[in-house]
Amino acid sequence: MRYSDGQRRAYLDFTDYTGGQWVQVFDGDTDFYNAAYWDLMKAMWRATEPVRKTDALRFMTAIKSAHTAGKYLDVALQKGLIVERDNPDDARSKLLDLSPDMRARMDAFFDKVIERLHQASRDIGGGD
Repeated sequence: MRYSDGQRRAYLDFTDYTGGQWVQVFDGDTDFYNAAYWDLMKAMWRATEPVRKTDALRFMTAIKSAHTAGKYLDVALQKGLIVERDNPDDARSKLLDLSPDMRARMDAFFDKVIERLHQASRDIGGGD
């Protein structure tokens, strides 16, 4: 074995912390503690410009049905986490972006989790 049980537990503590912080991004609403929202929101955050709605649907890689992905996206739009606007380059499509509030929440999430990642790295240390 490369790592000790203590090191593995430190890793699990880190992932538990990360999950807890992710729920706090949504003010404790556990409906968003879901891989589909994780995939969608992190890809939206990573995008440097608004994305087409069809691309946003594809961000949810575990969801194979565009209809089902659309339901998740609709909830995010209704909750104001994502904002939609007309695409000036293509009237047939819409552009989506994280709301400014959601982007700020995710920035704070990443800052907290990265800080904890540094601590977990010190706790885990090198492999055996």
